[in-house]
Amino acid sequence: MSSKLRLYTKRFFIFSNIVVVIIFLLACIAPYLNPQQWWIISFLGLGFPILLFLVTLFMIAWLIVLKPRLSLISAAALLFGIKSISVFFAFNRPSGFNETKAPNTIRVATWNVARFIELKVSNNKGSQIRQKMFDQIKQQNADILCMQEFHTANNMRPEFYDNITPIQKELGYPYYYFSFDTDGDNLFYSSIIFSRYPIIDSSSVRYPRPTLTDVLLRADIKVNNDTISVYTTHLQSLQFGKGDYLSMQKIKEGDSLLAGSRGILGKIKRGLIARSIQARVVESVLAVNPQPAIFCADLNDIPNSYTYRKVKGNMQDAFLEKGFGIGRTFTGISPTLRIDYILADKRFAIKQFKRVTKKLSDHYMLVADVELKK
Repeated sequence: MSSKLRLYTKRFFIFSNIVVVIIFLLACIAPYLNPQQWWIISFLGLGFPILLFLVTLFMIAWLIVLKPRLSLISAAALLFGIKSISVFFAFNRPSGFNETKAPNTIRVATWNVARFIELKVSNNKGSQIRQKMFDQIKQQNADILCMQEFHTANNMRPEFYDNITPIQKELGYPYYYFSFDTDGDNLFYSSIIFSRYPIIDSSSVRYPRPTLTDVLLRADIKVNNDTISVYTTHLQSLQFGKGDYLSMQKIKEGDSLLAGSRGILGKIKRGLIARSIQARVVESVLAVNPQPAIFCADLNDIPNSYTYRKVKGNMQDAFLEKGFGIGRTFTGISPTLRIDYILADKRFAIKQFKRVTKKLSDHYMLVADVELKK
């Protein structure tokens, strides 16, 4: 009886290992399949960290129980998925960030500032966090500053914060490019590029419907005797509300699995498809840019995604070049979500990189020093 039980148990774990490996391999090919046709496989890609953990766990378990042949099932899958692993995890040696800029380097910072938390002029907790965010920006001493979910008011609404003027005058960024998209209340909300170097040209590209009205911004910046192009954008979010987060909590607790997941899955599907449309627009714009380019964005998508592969192309990912680990940038939902990026084409050398992991916005700020190659 015990021998039959061992046999059945062994077969069960072999079958489970094979199923996990198949799902893992599907997740590995997700970046190559357009979510408009293959959204289910793209959805599997979101679970890549968990699948990677399970495949590795199976391999180690088979080695522990002295079944090296069976460990080859997982080992082969990991070998096949090495490219997905290499964009998920940065294998550089951990190192500090030298706050003193080296000569000839350009310091670039990007941050989804979540409307600076507080919109109305006041002295409440939100306004205090807003001031801490300004202090953090000042501490980085960046030459170029890109922000997403940036909010500001005009002189018609003095009860709301004007966030452009203090960044220009108090933080020392005299040049900026902003699309001034109205949010319906004589307030402005979009991405923005600030620079300490002159902006000599600029443009914006609107994404097609049915995506949200986000915008891709370009600023050509004169850095000494060179001209570089800096891009920033915010791709479509999942638009989760409080009810969705409550549903996710109930699902974690094993309550209301079907009812709670239906609306969440619908939003994930729409987000995957919308970002695939936007990513192809970004890809086409970057492809015709003649200048050395830096791209800063909240892609709202993970490295193992169609969106990331399309946008990144042959550019360098500053985190993968100089960072270490998973590099989480979004503070909610999951500790594995790296959705904010600094990318630079190969005419730049990436010298150093850091995440500023103070929880002020719901995203972490990213900072990189780059140098234009001679």
